[in-house]
Amino acid sequence: MLNIEKYGAVDIGSNAIRMLVMSVIEQEGMDTIFKKTSLVRVPIRLGAEVFLDGKISESNVRRMIDSMTAFRLLMKTHNIKRFRACATSAMREASNGRLVAAQIEKESGLAINIIDGNDEAAIIASTDLKSLIQGDKVFLYVDVGGGSTEFTVFANGHVVASKSFKLGTVRLLEDRVDERIWEDVELWIKQETKDYHKISMIGSGGNINSIYKKSGKKIGKPLSFFYLSSYYELIKSLSYEERITELDMNPDRADVVVPATRIYLSAMKWSKAKNVFVPKIGLSDGIVRSLYNEKVAAEMEVNS
Repeated sequence: MLNIEKYGAVDIGSNAIRMLVMSVIEQEGMDTIFKKTSLVRVPIRLGAEVFLDGKISESNVRRMIDSMTAFRLLMKTHNIKRFRACATSAMREASNGRLVAAQIEKESGLAINIIDGNDEAAIIASTDLKSLIQGDKVFLYVDVGGGSTEFTVFANGHVVASKSFKLGTVRLLEDRVDERIWEDVELWIKQETKDYHKISMIGSGGNINSIYKKSGKKIGKPLSFFYLSSYYELIKSLSYEERITELDMNPDRADVVVPATRIYLSAMKWSKAKNVFVPKIGLSDGIVRSLYNEKVAAEMEVNS
């Protein structure tokens, strides 16, 4: 007998807002299956104005309300049982972030949790990442967003170090990253990985997913440092328009992919990682896992 419920997750990032619908399939005596049913992405680039002006504009507040209202209706149609929305660096740093969250909840009916970088890393770590990091291998996990990048070192299946830096694709495009941030990231990565002789990297985020898809690699096979550096040289050599027309990129991907690739390559260089694995995971996946784990914990408490 299968028990199937649909869960919803919204990730309000600096570059886009995403809504994930996932079917959670339980069967007695078997591992729970998490199957993606739908993903909707709206390119509202909150970081572009927040990192420049310090707040979210009225026009983008209205776009967010419209998006969240649409998401609420979609979730009703999907018969979503559990839902959570999380916002990251752009809303976290906006001077009116909490006011906007309250306004959105009032008009759309959906509450927004504004989380910090450490919470973001912990939520993502609850995903299928666990199966990849098991064993005695060492990984540097890098999640590149529009406003920040989360770095986590896994060794022997456990987190040994984790830190969030204000180094993101939209920040870089808007020239809002001080050179000292790059230096801090380099120092942190070298310091936290120096005791390990062989490290692989795990990359997550829309940009590395896009690069991986275009590479034609079979699922589970990593990208090499050589491949990523060659790809970086290619996209740097093309104009924004050429990336759209010649590489078939979405307009809101064609600009941020360059700084994103630079971050991934820098992390590989500083950690001496030769390969990067790209499991298709993100914050929204982690939100669903967190909701499911909370449900299981509550059921165990009731039955104990």
